[in-house]
Amino acid sequence: GGVVKKKRYHPLLILFRIGDFVKSYFILFIILFIVNAGSRSPVLTYGRYLFLLFFAIVMVYHFLKWYTHKYALDESAFHLYRGIFNKTERTIPFSKIQNINRHTSFFHRIFHVTSVSFETGISGDEAAVLFEVITRKEAERIIDIVQNDKRKTFEPDAEEKEKERVVHFKPTRKDTLKASFTSLSPLAVIPVFFSFYSNVDDIVDIDKKARGMLSYIISSWWIVSGIVLFVALIAVIFGMARTFLKYGKYEISSDDERIYITKGVIEETSFFIEKHKVQAVEVEQSLLKRLLGLAEVKLTSAGRLDFEGEKLELNSLYPFLPVKRAYEIINEILPDYEVAQEMRQLPKKSLWVRLFAPSWIWIIATVVLYFWKPEIFGLRVPWWLLSAFLFVSILVARWIGYLHTKYVLNDRFIQLQSGIFTTSLFLSKREKVIEVRVSRNLFQKWLGLASIETMNRAKPIQFNGVKDVPAEFAWMFYKWYMGRGKEVKVE
Repeated sequence: GGVVKKKRYHPLLILFRIGDFVKSYFILFIILFIVNAGSRSPVLTYGRYLFLLFFAIVMVYHFLKWYTHKYALDESAFHLYRGIFNKTERTIPFSKIQNINRHTSFFHRIFHVTSVSFETGISGDEAAVLFEVITRKEAERIIDIVQNDKRKTFEPDAEEKEKERVVHFKPTRKDTLKASFTSLSPLAVIPVFFSFYSNVDDIVDIDKKARGMLSYIISSWWIVSGIVLFVALIAVIFGMARTFLKYGKYEISSDDERIYITKGVIEETSFFIEKHKVQAVEVEQSLLKRLLGLAEVKLTSAGRLDFEGEKLELNSLYPFLPVKRAYEIINEILPDYEVAQEMRQLPKKSLWVRLFAPSWIWIIATVVLYFWKPEIFGLRVPWWLLSAFLFVSILVARWIGYLHTKYVLNDRFIQLQSGIFTTSLFLSKREKVIEVRVSRNLFQKWLGLASIETMNRAKPIQFNGVKDVPAEFAWMFYKWYMGRGKEVKVE
């Protein structure tokens, strides 16, 4: 009982934050002190003095911040002491902690430290209790206290505890290879090559002899093909290396209460999501992923965090799961969630609503094309032809969107699918949906259609919906939601 002794954060935190400052202002430093090193310009001279003064102030500030900011833990809460001149104390109960994320960057690995974030459901700057630099032992100690778990990583029963965790996925070499192609890095070579091919005379000022040699290289299809293949190979190798560093040593595992994800070769990130905090499941497929039979499974959790630039990925199980395995994993880690194999397609009249709805993009683009009359690859193309092409493209996109849109209510679940080139399948329990919306415009009323929308707790609030469903289904959806009262538990 009682608050334990206040502790200062790790002294390496000063170096870590100064490192962040150096990264932010590195280009300015290069301009002032290296590129213009010999310049006696008053602007640059004063600029150098101001930069050094600013750097000194930052160093003093971070030292004072480290010296005055402290933390303490008792058996039920964090106590954070902040402020250099104005002292404040924050108390964050452990019960508010949603997820625990660990990140070990290259800096952390050098000094054998790590960073830990205890994420709460609160939004804003104080959404997490963050230890940017902390010893691994101290991190384990705090995690154990927060989880109210007597297990320590160095205790004999640690292995016994570890056995209870089931590993669901570790990417094979084949998975990593597919993932590197999906990252599209090899395709980035194509526009670069064509740009070089068409603009080489403008870029390089060369004499006639060299120009003749260059013309010979460009006219020799086999040399050009060889160059393209070589550059494409380099791009593939680069893509594979990048993917391996980011997604190598990846592991998805779970126990009865939590889902654990560990990733990264040089920079390690590990975090867990408590199963009862999962608000919804999303299965996302881009066009390329559909061709390769891959999918990304995302979990909507009540808490999300911008953690070391990984804001959009922390809730992703793995971006390149084989489709069949993706659905199996959902069932394994969240047995409460049932993915319906059969879904309802929109009625034919929904397609007519979509096709005949006015397109502001097309109207504005047509007006711009009429006055601008652009040239494409040096050819003057009639404005009406471009307008017609855009019109047909919009109709095709709407038709594809219609084909991809599906929906189903399954007892306690709702499952919605939508998208044009990237499809997203959304699945949530009725008890996790915090609000629903049913709306109808005049055209929809006339045809007996409606739009439905769900809201789930996340940061920010997550909206999912389907347009142009039959009005009777919208009414069923509303009644379905009203039946949630008997299921909702206060979290």
